[in-house]
Amino acid sequence: MSSDEESIIDDDGLPNLGEYDGERNELDERHGFGRAKLPSGDTYEGYYENGKRHGNGVYRFKNGARYTGYYMEGKKNGDGIFLYPDGSKYDGLYINDSRSGYGTYTYPNGDTYEGEWSQGNRHGQGVYTYKETGSRYEGRWFHGRMQDEGHVVHSNHRYVGNFEENKPRGPGKYVFDLGCEQIGKYVWKEKENVGENEDEAEIVIMPMWEGQEICAITEQQE
Repeated sequence: MSSDEESIIDDDGLPNLGEYDGERNELDERHGFGRAKLPSGDTYEGYYENGKRHGNGVYRFKNGARYTGYYMEGKKNGDGIFLYPDGSKYDGLYINDSRSGYGTYTYPNGDTYEGEWSQGNRHGQGVYTYKETGSRYEGRWFHGRMQDEGHVVHSNHRYVGNFEENKPRGPGKYVFDLGCEQIGKYVWKEKENVGENEDEAEIVIMPMWEGQEICAITEQQE
């Protein structure tokens, strides 16, 4: 979905900016506060500077989405809230129209992610909470995937270890609220999933836990 007012060209080959009611500068550019209705059916109400959205504003998309926040030279920059048609919501920072910096995303199923973003992806340190179970992942992300050190916290135990491509891999341990733990490691093993036709078979990676004997916790937990 695009928020570019100059994305539609009229029959004369000139940008069709739609309807506008608001302040202008001496060059007749949109400047100051105004309201615009774009040819696409989207609307914008807020501030302009030298013909571009600049400052606080509200952009309403024809499909029901809405962005409320700050613009800089026509792009979403700074704090903003984006409501999506499917009920999801982002509340946080933008850089050049992309979720970048710190923010919270609420997904249609009620799951939430709170943490760092880069170019629209979960990237850096963050916490993903699963609404259905209450479990959560706390740790590092890399381009939208769990990566490096992290914790998976459940109601009565947690897993501490390394992750790769959203899956646990390598040394780790399960720590139980009863005061015991199990040290071990996750190894990746390939498994072939066969569909109705043999041609539909695919190889998937399955993390397999290899644990030692469960024993009392010997070190102070954080």
